[in-house]
This record gives sequence, C-alpha cells and structure tokens, in this order.
Amino acid sequence: MVLSPLPAAALDRGLSDFGAGSRAPSDGEPVDVELVLAVDVSWSMDQGEQEIQRDGYAAAFRDPKVQEAILDGVHGRVAVTYVEWAGVASQTIVVPWTLIDSKAAADSFAYKLATELPDRERRTSISAAIDRIAPMFAGNGFDGLRRVIDISGDGPNNQGRMVTVARDEAVAKGITINGLPLMTSDMGFSWGSIAHLDRYYSDCVIGGPGAFVIPVNDWSQFPEAVRRKLILELAGGWPVGRGGGGGAVVKVQDVPPADCLVGENMWMERQQRWMDDSR
Repeated sequence: MVLSPLPAAALDRGLSDFGAGSRAPSDGEPVDVELVLAVDVSWSMDQGEQEIQRDGYAAAFRDPKVQEAILDGVHGRVAVTYVEWAGVASQTIVVPWTLIDSKAAADSFAYKLATELPDRERRTSISAAIDRIAPMFAGNGFDGLRRVIDISGDGPNNQGRMVTVARDEAVAKGITINGLPLMTSDMGFSWGSIAHLDRYYSDCVIGGPGAFVIPVNDWSQFPEAVRRKLILELAGGWPVGRGGGGGAVVKVQDVPPADCLVGENMWMERQQRWMDDSR
C-alpha cells in the first residue's frame, strides 16, 4: 500500500432518477464514506477504453463482495457520486450523490452508469478535477466517517494549477485522494503518456490518511482493480484479499521521485514544436 502524508460545483448531466438516488436523504445522514469516483475522459483514451471504464465500475457495484463491503460497514450505507473530467472546464456529474444501503440500491447505481455513453474532452487537468470536486462534499446531505476522491486517469496533469497544490488543499479539508493510474497507453502513439505513471500518482496526486494507488497495466486488469479498490474504499480497512480475489495492493515501482510538472512541461514542449513548424 502506498501512503502519502502530506471552487464551483461540477455540471450535472441531468439523468432521470431511475432507481439509484430515488431516496432523498435528510441533511447530515450518517454514512461510512462519502466517495467521489472521478474518471478521466480525455482524448488520450478512445471511446472503447472509456466504455471499459464505465462498464468496470458498473460491474463492481453489482459484485457481491463490493455490496458486502458496503453493508458490513459501521452504518451499512455509503454515499457515492460519479464524475467524468478532462481539462480545466470539463467536469460532469454523471450520477449525483446517491445513498447505497442495499443490494437493490447498488444495482440501481450500476444501472445509471450504463444508461449513457461517456463524452470525450480535451486536455488533462487533475488539479481542476480536485478543485471542482472538493466543494461537493459540503451540503450534500451526508455525514461520512471518511471523505474520499478516487481519481483514475492515463496521464499527468497538463493544464491548470499544480496538482500538488490542489491535492494538499483537499487533504487539509479532511479529504483522502486515492489513485487508479491507467498505464495502458502505447508510449509511441500517445504523446501525453509517461513512464512510471504509478510513481507520478503516488508522489503528486494521492494524499490523506491511508491513501493508496492501484496501477492498471492492461485493460483486462481494470474490472478486478476497480472491484478491489472499491472494497478498500467502501469498507475502510477491509483486509485486502479477504474472500479471495487478489493479494496486496500493487506498490509503485522503485524509481526516483516523479516530476510533478512533467505534464505541463510536455505540453509546453509540444506548443513550442507547433510554433517552430509554423515558421
């Protein structure tokens, strides 16, 4: 496990309240965790890969072990919302804050994830995603024992303010940020890819008590990685590997510390090449 010490609301896509979210919670309803699933939909991933992400999360919420993790908590219920993000102006709420306190509620949340195709947007701003999401915990109608932002993405921050500044401000508010770095890009075809993205997420993105990273090296690993990550986040201290399905959380590679401005520098170099080519 990798530990790291250390404002306007997002747009609502306007899906109908079918199943999940049909119960209106009172202000401050106690839950075990308030969890934001923040999923990268930048152009570095094609439509098929983005559908794999959405389908992977939907399958995870239908999984008996994930549902068991929810129902076995202190309160036996959690609050979850699903947000897709890309550049500084691209954050969209796909499923709003939803109380999950039963198998039926978890299945309904999964259904909502499957009702609309993801959009593709330009650039990658992890910092803007954190900045937009952090205020969503205030006044959401829930009072969680933990507040968690779960960020998945396939590249470093290349737009907006420094990701470390956004992370540290969120952590100071009592929010834990976990990471699911998608190390699935062919470095020869995606200019925004970097080596050791897991180290970048460990050093520059995650933070707060118990923060961890689970890298995905191939799309075939994605559904299981999401399932295991959700069990950890929703149960809080749930032993990894309980009930089968995997060993320890994958540790980041033993390489030098990441450059937290690598994405911004890559973008500037790309812009400079465009200007040189136009002369």
